[in-house]
Amino acid sequence: MRFLPVFLDLKAGPVVLIGAGELLRAKLRVLAAAGARIRVHAIDGNHDLSLSSADATRIEVVSGDPLTADLSGVIAIVCAGAGDVGVAMSARAKALGLPVNVMDDLEHSSFIFPAIVDRGEVVVAVGTGGTSPVVARRVREKIEALLPARIGELAEFIGAFRKSINERIAEFPLRRRFWERVIDGPIGAAVLAGRKGEAEAALGKISDPSAFARAEKPEGSVALVGAGPGDPDLLTIKALRALQDADIVFHDELVSPEILDRIRRDTARIPVGRRVGRPGIGQDAINKRMIEAAQAGQRVVRLKGGDPFVFGRGGEEIEALRAAGVAYSIVPGITAGLGGAADFEVPLTYRHEATRITFLTAHKARDAEAVDWSTLTDTKMTVVVYMGMTAAPAIREGLFAAGRSPETPVGVFARVTRPDAQGAIGTLRDLPELVRRINGGPAILIIGDVVRHAGSLRRETSEKTPKQIISDLLDAAE
Repeated sequence: MRFLPVFLDLKAGPVVLIGAGELLRAKLRVLAAAGARIRVHAIDGNHDLSLSSADATRIEVVSGDPLTADLSGVIAIVCAGAGDVGVAMSARAKALGLPVNVMDDLEHSSFIFPAIVDRGEVVVAVGTGGTSPVVARRVREKIEALLPARIGELAEFIGAFRKSINERIAEFPLRRRFWERVIDGPIGAAVLAGRKGEAEAALGKISDPSAFARAEKPEGSVALVGAGPGDPDLLTIKALRALQDADIVFHDELVSPEILDRIRRDTARIPVGRRVGRPGIGQDAINKRMIEAAQAGQRVVRLKGGDPFVFGRGGEEIEALRAAGVAYSIVPGITAGLGGAADFEVPLTYRHEATRITFLTAHKARDAEAVDWSTLTDTKMTVVVYMGMTAAPAIREGLFAAGRSPETPVGVFARVTRPDAQGAIGTLRDLPELVRRINGGPAILIIGDVVRHAGSLRRETSEKTPKQIISDLLDAAE
């Protein structure tokens, strides 16, 4: 290791920045973002640095030769786009024992700039010894994806309470265990979810910090996580983090194997969902098993296809968790309606053509009184139907009876966002036939004029565009 990672206290004195052009401005932005006091020597004479009013109070643009400038009190020198002046300034800095960085010049630098992940109180620096800044940036991108957005707020939260808690716990190992339990438990989760007030209240309720730290059984919690429509790359970063942290995952049948592969290898996986027409364990039993696991101190994930709050019974599960006093969090996912629309390039809204969207579950559509079809006849409304394959004849008849035109464009899109996704385009008149052309679900139905704008059907046997397919069907109807 040639360069030792250190963090420089920028309140100790000013940094001298020397250079020209965009390279100078790029380094100026980095230093200003870190709160440094900066003396800028723009050797090209361009002093228009477009400073904000806040930065202007900490940044001094100076004239004169930087090689003869007063360096008393300076804590570091940075040269960016400075040419031969940078090399000469490096020699002067080293003679005075000042840290110096000459951009892209290891020979004349005594320190280098790392790739930085900035989360407020949490800062991660990634370096490659100056050999490959691009590699450092790629590593930084991976770390950016792994770190929670509010990890800095969590560090700040702990810092605010650290002194008072440490005064109440004499033993250092016990202090460490206390903060580990706070960070890894519901209190830390509340801060990361943006519920700082809730976290403060929970920490304030700990009357005996030493006993809390010694407790053998950890605090359990439940995360309701949306798995999205099937493509594992559509999982949110927060969802991936929850799957990696979980001790046990209760998952739906519709969650794809590729997503289940993202769960930590030693995590227990319990299937609890069911498909249409097949028995399941029932919602009350699912609630009971989640609560029991959390009360036993486990970190539980309830993994649902799509989004937990879109026909996913997430509201019912939250009510049960609240009643049991179990800590929980919610991680939204991309619902199948949105995933399917994107996958097959169907714009659910279209200016002057489709101005409203209705999401509908057809689970009980065969019950004539279960759906008020009269509310779905507006031609400027796009209707997205979940679980509609078996109920397709009832959906068609219900919309016909309410007055929706038989020539209304319809798309049936199955296994959306997955490699075996399949679509069929036609009109409302032919909806049951479109469903028969689909090789298995799950599928969504999109009903409305926007279907005319669909893109590739991917697995559709016809080479015609969706617009041509619908036009041919309308011609045949005439």
